[in-house]
Amino acid sequence: MEWIWVTAAAGLAGFVDAIVGGGGLVLVPALFATFPGAHPATLFGVNKGAQVWGTAAATWQYARRVDMPWHALWPAAAVCFAGAWAGAWLVTRVPPTHWRLALPLVLLAVLLYTLARKDLGRQHRPRYAGRTEAAAACALGLGIGFYDGFFGPGTGSFLVFLFVRWLGYDFLHASASAKWLNTTSNLAALSLFAWTGHVWWHYALVMAVANVLGSTLGARLALRHGAGFVRGVFVLVVSVLILKTGWDAYRAWP
Repeated sequence: MEWIWVTAAAGLAGFVDAIVGGGGLVLVPALFATFPGAHPATLFGVNKGAQVWGTAAATWQYARRVDMPWHALWPAAAVCFAGAWAGAWLVTRVPPTHWRLALPLVLLAVLLYTLARKDLGRQHRPRYAGRTEAAAACALGLGIGFYDGFFGPGTGSFLVFLFVRWLGYDFLHASASAKWLNTTSNLAALSLFAWTGHVWWHYALVMAVANVLGSTLGARLALRHGAGFVRGVFVLVVSVLILKTGWDAYRAWP
């Protein structure tokens, strides 16, 4: 039963992440609910081991159809890798209890943010160019990369939001760029978790197949129809996971 649950969650995570970001909001709580006694670093390692393949597949899909600002994304990816690696190292040193208690609160904050953003990213009007754009992308990559390695849920959504709000991208360009940086941060965090023995490969590899399938489908639908149709599903899934992870985290809390 554990295999079915986490593999289905990996597929849904890939689908959601490819369109609007936030696949970790589906998969990480599912892992915590399925394996409540595991160290958070191990569950984050399994999450990265599954999602890195899905974000890579989505990046490839977007790159075929969207004009990617590679002059800004290549240096941002290098900085993002360093930030994510540092964050992943730090999470291996943090007691597990605090993350279980924080997770439903983080989910709630992201849900409220998702409900509030209604009209972002309709027009592509980059605010910067050349080295300035690259510097802004690097700052974004460093901060969100560290967050992704350190905690992770909502990384894709945060990246999309910042590309739209800060750099002036439309939703499609922001999603495409976010997938590239998210692939980099996933790879960095996965390398650290694997090096420290915090990956259950027998779960991660099976989940990766489902994640790639879901991510490929999600990217194709996003390129064809946009992300409006998945918004309601995303809000519903996150709402259910808030209740589930909140119950698991706080029912025995003194």
